[in-house]
Amino acid sequence: MNASTRTPDRLLTLPRSPNLATSIRATAQVFEDPKSQALLEHLRQVAPSEASVLVIGETGTGKELVARHIHNLSARRNGPFVAVNCGAFSESLVEAELFGHEKGAFTGALAAKAGWFEAANGGTLFLDEIGDLPPSIQVKLLRVLQEREVVRLGSRRPIPIDVRLVAATNVDLADAVVAGHFREDLFYRLHVATIQLPPLRERRGDILPLAEYFIVEHCRRLGYTSASLSPEAERKLLGHSWAGNIRELENAIHHALLVCRNRLIQPADLHLIDMRARQEPNGLRRAPESAAGSALEAALQALFEENREDLYEHIEETVFRAAYRFCHGNQLQTGRLLGISRNIVRARLEKIGELETSPRHNVVSLVGK
Repeated sequence: MNASTRTPDRLLTLPRSPNLATSIRATAQVFEDPKSQALLEHLRQVAPSEASVLVIGETGTGKELVARHIHNLSARRNGPFVAVNCGAFSESLVEAELFGHEKGAFTGALAAKAGWFEAANGGTLFLDEIGDLPPSIQVKLLRVLQEREVVRLGSRRPIPIDVRLVAATNVDLADAVVAGHFREDLFYRLHVATIQLPPLRERRGDILPLAEYFIVEHCRRLGYTSASLSPEAERKLLGHSWAGNIRELENAIHHALLVCRNRLIQPADLHLIDMRARQEPNGLRRAPESAAGSALEAALQALFEENREDLYEHIEETVFRAAYRFCHGNQLQTGRLLGISRNIVRARLEKIGELETSPRHNVVSLVGK
């Protein structure tokens, strides 16, 4: 299907902006692959409601495009759609940006300013990378969602708002909750309707339609009449892993159009780097392993082979005893070294009997007598 004849329901694009040239966002989304068509049907079911929506997907999969489509399919379509990247602001500024501020609320606040929630009143607020919000702002966001009102920084007067929230993340927020980085109550508040965006490598039926669209779009920008993909180039696109998803595909097409001959893109014109092959299965790059880390792993392997019943307790006891002695019997320094409180250190040391045998403890005991 040619990109120019694809129905609007099957093609989503971002509003044209000069900032898109340097953005990592996907600028187009199609729904040709069966997985994408199922996603589109799910969007149609979710959009008419007023429920908060959480969009989950890798970078470059088109989360903002999906959020805009939800807005356009809802009763709020005539209201504003405001997109905010939560990771783009420092912790000191994010509260003022989201909730607004009064004149004199902080140094440089020369006039009162409405925040993004007020700007989106009557419409939809899209918070991208919501997992990047500091814990203090997560608390205030939860209150805004519950009370449906904002209080500007430097003010005590609540301002009623009518906003639908669509949030997005490229991390597993459930894991962030377990790790203590994201509030559990806010997670459940957002987790009313969830949209899982599959990466491009899992919906290969979208690759060539997207490539066709990007060829037409970049030919227009470059002043070309037309261009096309050779069959071999099509096979190369279909076989790539697309770690950068739709944005990587657009960049590859843009580069290919700049270097190809006779407006025919050949495999050699496609500069593709298989990042996933350079990463571990869990998507994390392997860090260089230190000698100490290797020695620790070897020691643990030896302990595993002993098949001890109290293995965990033995390892924990060894860690606390070694850290305490490394810090010359200083409980406060031991806590800092292990990243835990002094009270926990003292309780563990008492449990394993280390306080009774520590030379430092004996000195203190003698002085106290």
